[in-house]
Amino acid sequence: MKINILAIAAHPDDVELSCAGTLIAHKDRGYTTGVIDLTRGEMGTRGTPEQRIEEATEAGKIMGLSVRENMEFEDAFFSNDREHQLALIQKIRKYQPDIVITNTTYDRHPDHGRGAQLVEEACFKAGLVKIETLNSQGDPQKPWRPKKVYYVIQSTSIAPDFFVDISSAQERKMEAIKAYGSQFFDPNSKEPETYIAKPEFMKMVEARAIEYGHRIGVKYAEGFITKDFIGVKDLYNLS
Repeated sequence: MKINILAIAAHPDDVELSCAGTLIAHKDRGYTTGVIDLTRGEMGTRGTPEQRIEEATEAGKIMGLSVRENMEFEDAFFSNDREHQLALIQKIRKYQPDIVITNTTYDRHPDHGRGAQLVEEACFKAGLVKIETLNSQGDPQKPWRPKKVYYVIQSTSIAPDFFVDISSAQERKMEAIKAYGSQFFDPNSKEPETYIAKPEFMKMVEARAIEYGHRIGVKYAEGFITKDFIGVKDLYNLS
């Protein structure tokens, strides 16, 4: 299955919080979209891995994803090493994405920056002919390197390199986030309060989308980091 835009992130809900609007907006335009979660988020204070998977499945339906997979790497302890890179290379070659979106380059949660490094290296090495991987039928896979890798912005505020208008998708983005009932504020929950389980957190998520939207003259937007130079063919396509 060919996926145009593939988001790969450390934990279930990372994608929803950071780039769900972009995935939804591009799905609406006819692009195929998918998500690969690196871990089940089993080290999270609230909820269980089983709940996280169920919530991720529901959020994927809301976002209209063509595929969602979980690598089941060890939460908090996965490494950017040969074993993990090869496992991810197999998925990149399987779905042949043109664009990969991944975790932020630096954040309060160490899994996020490490996840970004793992994805970045796997995307590059997936294009190397002499690295051999097999598909699920045991046949050799062809090399594939995504055209672009973009990084989201998470808890730590980082100046974006560009913005994506998500005004048409913001409502569905928030619905996808709220599919993770175990993780966010619930006045009836008896689980410990966490950084993301405070009532103010969801207000911050929406406020950031409003702020980013204001910067480019739209209602809501998401921001991204790129390590490449940005070029355009038509000045009229710049907002």
